[in-house]
Amino acid sequence: MSQLDLRGCLRHHPLFGALSETDIGGLLPHVHELRYPRGQVLFQRGDVCDGVHLLITGMVKLSVTAPQGNEKIVELIRPGQSFGEAVMFLDRSYPVMAQALEDSFLLMVEKRAIVGAIEADPRFARSMLAGLSTRLHGLIRDVESYSMQNAVQRVIAFLLQCVADEDTQGYCVVLPVNKNLIASRLNLTPETLSRTLHQLVTQQLISVNGREIEILDSERLSQLLQPA
Repeated sequence: MSQLDLRGCLRHHPLFGALSETDIGGLLPHVHELRYPRGQVLFQRGDVCDGVHLLITGMVKLSVTAPQGNEKIVELIRPGQSFGEAVMFLDRSYPVMAQALEDSFLLMVEKRAIVGAIEADPRFARSMLAGLSTRLHGLIRDVESYSMQNAVQRVIAFLLQCVADEDTQGYCVVLPVNKNLIASRLNLTPETLSRTLHQLVTQQLISVNGREIEILDSERLSQLLQPA
């Protein structure tokens, strides 16, 4: 990728969009291009964090493994998202493992460059705080979902969030990963997720064809999200 492309990637990323062209230019020597094939681990829990990762293409999962060996998906990172900000500022090691779910291309911006940009431009500090706040709100939303929503509501909320296209027949959702990973992300067992999808099919709210799910009645699905 050329330097011009690197500049464009940073300029259009929410985390760096407030920086001046001069400040972005100052970051470029500290940006590393990283390519990972599907299945490769980016870092393990306990590894040192020395910068922020920006996902350009592909998909990355952040997960933790319990002593019993069960994996819990913490977050699915999609293009345009970043990760590692909070850990970097705390000077701590990664609390999660990161693995490419697809062939992925990332940019890693070194910590020292980010600290320098914050010192040079308060707007960048505000952008960084905004990104951290968005991540925090997402985690709070997840905790609220796990504690206050039943399995059906969690699945419905996930499907409505993943809506890809709208047409006269309804909505078409293409699941970004396999159902086992989705179950882990929603804090459900794979069996519970399968039963829930079957229940929604039986109620003629959705139809399922592999990873493609058509939402047949979004209004009724939304109603099921409301408190009883």
